[in-house]
Amino acid sequence: MENVIEHNEEKKGSILHRYKYLFLRRFTQITILVLYIGGNVYSWKILQGNLSSSKIMNVIPMADPYAVLQIFATGSLVAIDTLIGALIVLFFYAVIGGRAFCAWVCPMNMITDLANWIRRKFKLDKDEYHPLTISRNVRYWILAVSFVISAFVMTPAFEMVNPISMLHRGLIFGMGFGWTVVAAVFFFDLFVVKNGWCGHLCPLGAFYSIIGKKSLIRVYHNHDKCTLCMECKAVCPEKPVLHMVGKDGFNSFVNSGACINCGRCIEVCPADALSFKFRLKNPQKEEKNHV
Repeated sequence: MENVIEHNEEKKGSILHRYKYLFLRRFTQITILVLYIGGNVYSWKILQGNLSSSKIMNVIPMADPYAVLQIFATGSLVAIDTLIGALIVLFFYAVIGGRAFCAWVCPMNMITDLANWIRRKFKLDKDEYHPLTISRNVRYWILAVSFVISAFVMTPAFEMVNPISMLHRGLIFGMGFGWTVVAAVFFFDLFVVKNGWCGHLCPLGAFYSIIGKKSLIRVYHNHDKCTLCMECKAVCPEKPVLHMVGKDGFNSFVNSGACINCGRCIEVCPADALSFKFRLKNPQKEEKNHV
């Protein structure tokens, strides 16, 4: 057993294995941005529009279902192709991807990850650097309030202050005043609350965590392999989702919709106790059957 763990630790020590999902996520995020820039600036047909509404190959519609629901809250209707696009995106994340948008598509993820990397690099995670504590449930309240405000002001409320859209449009057309909002999120994550924006405030992340709770691609924990090193919890931006990791742990899929499927926990595990799998069984049954 020790030889296996030593072999896995050596394998995990390589840059390729320790950061494979990080490299894949950055490649995906940057590729999507390049395709949007090409579509808007150079009229490429691969991906045109923005994260709120776009088309693939000028045929397949894509739309942000959260933004569409805000429009409905205002009492307005949307074009049929926008509605179809929202349903396509909703289906993908609800059935397959879960909250993967946050880790694999959202450009703000690169900003907040940078802030968290600096926190770790300069050891800003100590208690004296935590002047504020915010419940992770606040994001769900913001999600609900955004629909109420949208109904009152007759315009999609979150879209008016959405740093994700500001950053995405800014990278394509120029930042303008939007850089101040993006900078505010960066410094909030750096000096105020760790993973503050994505993990505590972002209503879009809250939305995807709700619709993606039963999605199929999940992180799986094999307790028999686990060495209790807790490296996974040290890097996880949503630590509560790894509730099964510990002294009295058990074999189980991550069953929380809050997981962003970033794969960081898998990368750092020296014993290969964590992996991506298709969840085809009821994780609650696995928990009950584990002794």
